[in-house]
Amino acid sequence: MTGCGSGSKSSATAGAADRPQAAATQAYSPQETYMTEAGAVNGESAYTGMEADGGMAYDRMADRYQNAYGGEYMNSEEYHGVAESGFKKVEEHPLSTFSVDVDTASYSNIRRMITRGEEIPQDAVRIEEMINYFKYDYKKPEGDIPFAVTSELSDCPWNPEHQLMLIGMQAKEIDFDNRPMSNLVFLLDVSGSMYDEDKLPLVQKSFSMLTDELTENDRVSIVTYAGYEQVVLEGARGDEKVKIREALEGLNAGGSTAGEAGINMAYEMAEKYFIPGGNNRMILATDGDLNVGVSSEEGLTKLIEEKRKGGVHLSVLGFGTGNIKDNKMEALADNGDGNYAYIDNLMEAKKVLVEEMGGTLLTVAKDVKIQTEFNPSQIAGYRLIGYENRALADEDFDDDSVDAGEIGAGHRVTALYEIIRAGTKVPGEVLKYQSGEKEQKETEEQTGGAFENELMTVNIRYKAPNGKESRLISVPVKDETYQKEMTDNLKFAGAVAEFGMLLKDSSYKGNSSYENVIDLVSGVSQKGMDDYKDEFKKLVLQVMD
Repeated sequence: MTGCGSGSKSSATAGAADRPQAAATQAYSPQETYMTEAGAVNGESAYTGMEADGGMAYDRMADRYQNAYGGEYMNSEEYHGVAESGFKKVEEHPLSTFSVDVDTASYSNIRRMITRGEEIPQDAVRIEEMINYFKYDYKKPEGDIPFAVTSELSDCPWNPEHQLMLIGMQAKEIDFDNRPMSNLVFLLDVSGSMYDEDKLPLVQKSFSMLTDELTENDRVSIVTYAGYEQVVLEGARGDEKVKIREALEGLNAGGSTAGEAGINMAYEMAEKYFIPGGNNRMILATDGDLNVGVSSEEGLTKLIEEKRKGGVHLSVLGFGTGNIKDNKMEALADNGDGNYAYIDNLMEAKKVLVEEMGGTLLTVAKDVKIQTEFNPSQIAGYRLIGYENRALADEDFDDDSVDAGEIGAGHRVTALYEIIRAGTKVPGEVLKYQSGEKEQKETEEQTGGAFENELMTVNIRYKAPNGKESRLISVPVKDETYQKEMTDNLKFAGAVAEFGMLLKDSSYKGNSSYENVIDLVSGVSQKGMDDYKDEFKKLVLQVMD
């Protein structure tokens, strides 16, 4: 079922005739009816444009390519390659430092591939994004601190000699009726590559859903880009819903992709209607296929780093299949004080833009960094699962000039460590003359006493949404955190991590199996499940078949 990718970018090439055919109906997206002024979407399943005879938008796209160019449809999706992180010895690396990541694009993109029977490039699997797609039952924040920290520890499902540590952060909710005024700029890719049903038409329906949630206190501008950039709507009130929808419905796809020019114009609109103390955000909808002007990952990173200084946040929404430039969209979001989601169907659009609107659009903390300090008298080694492309140098933790991720209202952030207790061998290179026994004994003696019951301390730095100086939270994790029976949080997050390692064919998957993933999810109580978690279980079963 899984494919592989290597190098700095992963891409797959397939002829339409060779692609596996998906089932006529899709059973793996939560089904329900969503009403808008424009009409109803009755349980629209998975991929907009799917026909009753089993035909897919993907197939129609391939046919159009063949008709127009007389050749095979080429899958040119690109993913940024990152080496998987391994185990580290605490005596050599007592600190683990990384930026938070609230992106969820990897999971919904993988869901699309599985449902369509496609191979999954290993570089498309970012385990932290898969885990963070789901909700968990964490402690709620109190007082002025924008989030609360939860820690849980039990035995590791895929390696009984190790333990699995969960660090969870729950951001505070914001009463939507009392939310700050929003200045939103919809930056929409209307180039020729956005023609298909799961691209611009899905973009139009998705942003129509978001329009339903806006009020007279909000301002909306729409900028499009293809061969040239254009302001389609400027400074409309959020309650001018017909006006906004008419602007959306009038869009058509065609031309090249001058993303740089569109980004510049969108930031100009955001600055023109900037609301001091408000929510100023650009929402980019694209397949990431930028081909005019600045279009490389490096060039886009530099462009967006300069633009973010003005206080305008960025949300990136990926659409479509076949030519997704995931690497470029991720680079834009990571460097633009933003978040990145992949919209593969209307139900996902509802999740991101309606159900989780606060998290997508309203920032409660920015430049959020985590630094975990391990106690060598208790922990011999550890491995952070995922977050490879969010790693920071240890010295960056205290440096307020170093950019990091943002957390939106109601967001949950989860990090998993596979840890090795003191006295157990840490996997890795064995040195002939350095046994490490003497060093471990010395560190055990040095860190005994007052801290001997502490496994680690989780340190978190963050800034207020408009702040310049960071604040520090420190949470010690004690030995009594361990529970033989895994919590619902740990069972489900562990199941998702194990599934991701199987898809990546991870060197650290140990005794992982799809059967074990199903067993973990099946062990979650009914209270700990929801429609999206049920969908995950069905996806795993589909991979097993």
